[in-house]
Amino acid sequence: MAVERMLGRALLRPPVLAVLAGLAAAVALVAAILIGDGRPETVPGLPDAGPVTGWGLPLARTAGNLAAVCTVGALLLVTVLAPGDRRRLGERRLRVMTVAAGSAAAWLAATLATLVFTTSDLLAAPPGGVLDPAVLADVATNLPQGRALLGTALAAGLLATLLPGVTTRGMATAGLLVALVGLVPPAFTGHAASAGDHDAAVLSLAVHIVAATVWIGGLAAVTAAALRAGPPAAVAARRFSRLAGWCLVAVAASGTVNALIRLDAPARLFTTSYGALLLAKTAAIAVLALCGAWHRRRTLPALDAGRRSAFARLAAVELLLMAATVGLAVGLSRSPAPGGAALPYSPARELLGYELPGPLGGFPFAPLFTQWRFDAFFALGVAVAALAYAAGVRTLRARGDAWPIGRTVSWFLGLAVVVLATMSGLATYGKVLFGVHMGQHMVLAMTAPILLVLGAPITLALRALPTASRARSLLTAALHSHYVRVLSHPVVAGALFIGSAFAVYYTPLFGILMRSHWGHLAMLAHFLVVGLLFFWLIIGVDPGPRRPPHFARLVILIVTMPFHSWFSISLMSSNDLIGRGWWEDLGRSWGPSLADDQYAAGAIAWATGDIPVFVTIIALAAQWVRSDFREARRVDRAIDRGGGNDPLAAYNAYLASLHAAAGPARTSETTPDRRREQAG
Repeated sequence: MAVERMLGRALLRPPVLAVLAGLAAAVALVAAILIGDGRPETVPGLPDAGPVTGWGLPLARTAGNLAAVCTVGALLLVTVLAPGDRRRLGERRLRVMTVAAGSAAAWLAATLATLVFTTSDLLAAPPGGVLDPAVLADVATNLPQGRALLGTALAAGLLATLLPGVTTRGMATAGLLVALVGLVPPAFTGHAASAGDHDAAVLSLAVHIVAATVWIGGLAAVTAAALRAGPPAAVAARRFSRLAGWCLVAVAASGTVNALIRLDAPARLFTTSYGALLLAKTAAIAVLALCGAWHRRRTLPALDAGRRSAFARLAAVELLLMAATVGLAVGLSRSPAPGGAALPYSPARELLGYELPGPLGGFPFAPLFTQWRFDAFFALGVAVAALAYAAGVRTLRARGDAWPIGRTVSWFLGLAVVVLATMSGLATYGKVLFGVHMGQHMVLAMTAPILLVLGAPITLALRALPTASRARSLLTAALHSHYVRVLSHPVVAGALFIGSAFAVYYTPLFGILMRSHWGHLAMLAHFLVVGLLFFWLIIGVDPGPRRPPHFARLVILIVTMPFHSWFSISLMSSNDLIGRGWWEDLGRSWGPSLADDQYAAGAIAWATGDIPVFVTIIALAAQWVRSDFREARRVDRAIDRGGGNDPLAAYNAYLASLHAAAGPARTSETTPDRRREQAG
């Protein structure tokens, strides 16, 4: 019993816990490499980097991941989990910033070591033979692996340099954003970049990395706070509990997407070593989910009561399991993923990330509704929007407040339209045919926004969030900020809605964005956002800094729509092919010519713009009538309450006062005439 207590006390000492976490990650890494056939092998007759590189590369990556976890965790503690009430950081939080800076320096050192080992691996030379700065710079700037490591090293170096001088919560938040951005570049290399559907693989892996780092780093920070009696541990643990739930969902969902992409058959999950490692990682995540549930039921109430030991013990064990999972993930990335035979080179597959789809034959446009492709970016956004809205409605109903069913239906229909535009055949063929791309554009900019703004999500959030919550205060501040006031100006909103189409399609920007998956996503997201902004101004029911009268909204709509028609006509009549390089490089051998396709795009833009405008006018008219009806009822209630508030009576009294004032003058003017008439 005494030995167990001594071991428990040793485990709960942060330095000992850090060492044990590193050992757990190293052991899991070695086991994963051995099980997954990722150990370095020497092929006779071929140059080899040697065992130092073979084992040093995954170890350096593991050390970098752990250092990144510590950096993100320390910044999370200062900015999100236990930020305090003042903008300037106190003494305890400044010490946490020092820890973050030291972790960032370790992250930088591990990333540079990874760059050296990666160069050694790529050039098949020992590490000592690639230490030439010119060689390392060439790899860091010209190869995808090197550029990814360079981006991470720049983020870590920036944090290590600037964090010691950070004294405000705002700058610490900026540091957290830099750290999260620095986690993403490795997702563009390795198995994800070489997967058959590399767009979904890269995005899901990026979500997986960020969510897992936030999850592990947050737990490490809260555990350290509980052990050191640092920033209020109970408050930080409660906040982290909510954050961990979202991280668990993101990690599980993104991991599932990656597994489906990398495994060409579900049976390989049970018949290959790679599948065995995936199952082990899944089991670890399941155990961590159970630990989180136990925290909520038992240890968090104990922590609220001041008993830190129970929480700290379970959190320490959980951290060791998470560290082992980090090593397991690195080992998994070194293991060859099972798959079929290598596909022949295809320019279209290199550009699209998937095979060039077939013609739109058979039943008219049937492939637009059958050729679905998963998009992790929009899937995550839609899932978060749906869950948050459902949670808000549930909160209102739980306390007995009503929420119109029509708004709920409108919101979820809008999300369904977004899914249709970004994951159906519209997305598959939107990169192949300009006409389909324009239909995708019109759906995102003019159909989905109408449904979404009628769902009144901001009003729901303001009603569902607690009055004193930080989220509600931030939302209120954003609504009344100068930035939103400028964006919601009718001229600005209309210019963004129409002008962005001209800016994208009549400049080289369209071709540049189409060649990058992130650029293509940014273009689609931009169309959706400017559509939301414009229709929020026209028919939105949510509060905002500018709410023009209904007649003014109708005028704005009438003035703006001719520019949309002008854009459509210009597409149909233009002799210059928009995005010619992109369409030619695809090598599409079926369907319309590039000129006919562009004419169809203009016709689709013109035709699909009329229906949303008609629906908008109907919605605006209905809102106008309801507004007048509400105003009439308000006046009637004021009359019923009395107090001289009847506007009709006040107007009649005003006319009577004018008549009374004009009466004597009118009498004096007419009296001589009447006397003459009488005399005559």
